[in-house]
Amino acid sequence: MGAVALDVGLLRRRRDFGLLVAGQFVSNAGSFLTVVALPFQVYALTHSSLAVGLLGLAEFVPIVGLGLFGGVLADAVDRRRVVQSAELAAALVALGLVVNALLDAPHLWALYVAATLNAACVAALRPSLDALVPRLVERDELKAAAAIEFTGHNTAAIGGPALGGVLIAGAGLPVAYAVDALTFVASFALLTRVRTPPRAGGDRIEADALSLDAVKEGLRYAGSRQELIGTYLVDMNAMFFGMPLALFPAIAAGYGGAGVLGLLYAAPAAGGIVVALTSGWTSRVHRHGRAVVYAAAAWGVAIAAFGLVDALVPALVLLALAGGMDAISGVFRTAMWNETIPDRLRGRLAGIELISFASGPTLGTAEAGAVAALAGVRASIVSGGVACVAGCAVLALALPRFWLYDSRSASEGFVGPARNHP
Repeated sequence: MGAVALDVGLLRRRRDFGLLVAGQFVSNAGSFLTVVALPFQVYALTHSSLAVGLLGLAEFVPIVGLGLFGGVLADAVDRRRVVQSAELAAALVALGLVVNALLDAPHLWALYVAATLNAACVAALRPSLDALVPRLVERDELKAAAAIEFTGHNTAAIGGPALGGVLIAGAGLPVAYAVDALTFVASFALLTRVRTPPRAGGDRIEADALSLDAVKEGLRYAGSRQELIGTYLVDMNAMFFGMPLALFPAIAAGYGGAGVLGLLYAAPAAGGIVVALTSGWTSRVHRHGRAVVYAAAAWGVAIAAFGLVDALVPALVLLALAGGMDAISGVFRTAMWNETIPDRLRGRLAGIELISFASGPTLGTAEAGAVAALAGVRASIVSGGVACVAGCAVLALALPRFWLYDSRSASEGFVGPARNHP
């Protein structure tokens, strides 16, 4: 069991990492309430999968526009404070959704504005959060840390949507949005207890730290590393073609409504948890690029199969399988980033990763809705899964350094807690 089990002892050994994980678990659990509530409300107002898909476009614009700036910010100021500020801003957005939901005739435009603002908060938060983690653990703990993060995220992704479906069906949308706001406040309180290492340059921000040149430096570094480009493109391919979230409200309507919608959103996370809890084996895998490609292709196969079934239980099982494959891909992608990126560039590279990570699902949501409008829901899901598998094969052939990446020869610029806390 020790060879395959999740290394939960890391939470005891690294107190600050444990507090960070706890805060993000609370925050993510609340966010997943809104992940269910927003598309449900849009579909209830419009009865259109395309309208739901447009939420993805609303989220895509600020992520691309602000993702790189968020990365530069993470390399220039206290990363913990950036995360806290973004959490408080997201709480205000959730309160705005409460007010809108209480209106006799809720405004559809307000839902798109809220999706845009939430994405802006993520663009500010994620680079700092991702760049902070490697400074709280040692290099040989990176894959265990990634697995713990995935476990927390996926546990929230199960409980949040399931609770969201129950709250929407029972207490209503305003309550679901209000609970989301409260979780951001709780996460802020936990983050105040995290002791973060000081920046190498101290608290003073250099004049060029927030400049365009700083952005260009991060882009040049990413462009010079084919293994990093591979992690971005494989994930974008999988999420763009194989992310049918926009179609869940329409599918749930055929299975029973809001309660089933929560199960559809939660199923991939259930598979992710199973993988994360048995992730000890990942420490013995060194060909990370191959692991990422195989896992992403398996995601596409599971999604295509999901589109072919017409019974709820098999559909949930296939979504869980897809989620497990996504978790495997995520563990190895995260390890590749943290093993190779110098600490001074982690924020900027996390900003680039955020754009790749978020643009796939957001654009994929719009793509799925558009194809469904033209060819039907099932055709959209199946064609997306097949395209995902084909894209993985093409990228593996086009990026040989990514495919051959070996973690045993990669150690550039790692700075862990031992060198940060004398």
